[in-house]
Amino acid sequence: MTTGGGADNRQEMLVGVFRDKPEMVIDLPEWMLSEKEAESYRTMEALAIVEIAGRDSVAAAVRAVSENGYKNLLPVYAYTGTDIGAWGSVEEAVRRLSWRLPSVRVHPLLVVGSPGFWRAINGRFISDLIAVYGHYTPCTGCHLYLHAIRLPLARRLGNVPVIAGERKSHSGTVKVNQVAGALDFYRHFAETFSVQLALPLADIIEGGAIEEILEMPWKRGEDQLGCCLSGNYKGVGGGLGVDAAGVIRFFNEFAGPAARRIIGEYMENRVPDHEAVAKHAMARCIKGE
Repeated sequence: MTTGGGADNRQEMLVGVFRDKPEMVIDLPEWMLSEKEAESYRTMEALAIVEIAGRDSVAAAVRAVSENGYKNLLPVYAYTGTDIGAWGSVEEAVRRLSWRLPSVRVHPLLVVGSPGFWRAINGRFISDLIAVYGHYTPCTGCHLYLHAIRLPLARRLGNVPVIAGERKSHSGTVKVNQVAGALDFYRHFAETFSVQLALPLADIIEGGAIEEILEMPWKRGEDQLGCCLSGNYKGVGGGLGVDAAGVIRFFNEFAGPAARRIIGEYMENRVPDHEAVAKHAMARCIKGE
């Protein structure tokens, strides 16, 4: 990894990207990922992208290395429309990953994101989503966005696998974006573009098992960025308020078709008209097509 003043300058520029949240999916700046570096990644042995978020993403990378023998890990953070918290927690997650896997090369962090994409499937058509499905939560579409947004980079680097920290249950607590069938949908979505989405923690329920994998104390929800809409789907009594069938219907009818077309455009090296794509998908939902 780069050291010295160059590293400090790069970190400042990454902070600027996180702050400004530009359209940055296929046109990563040269200072972040040059074509020479991309070519190096394409020929690199046992490379995987790591979805850097919080402790589960780091634990997922550790377990994936144990199970699959990855020798090179490329951490990639993706910003959304609702991030809150200190950017330093992202850098700290990468440092913890490097500390935990001293024999694996952890490459410099990349940052990607698209406010237009996020808004198209999570914010623009809220009224229509409520009318069609009887409810609205941004969490389901947001997690689809988070997995989808890294796929063009994975394809560019040679269809490398992507590691994520999704789990079906968190010590008995089920998140709406991880209900039955949701994780399978994320996997199948990635496979549509010939990329493997690895979820090595999917069946781990107890939080204590995560700290055992990490071999360090790291409490759930701490030292990581948060979301200003976290828990929005929960009722006063803590219930989900959304059933699994409704989530999968949302994926199959609206978010999935819209995201597939958007990612397809990115794969052709074009920035799509995100809103127009989502509007077309929503119009079909309203018509019951």
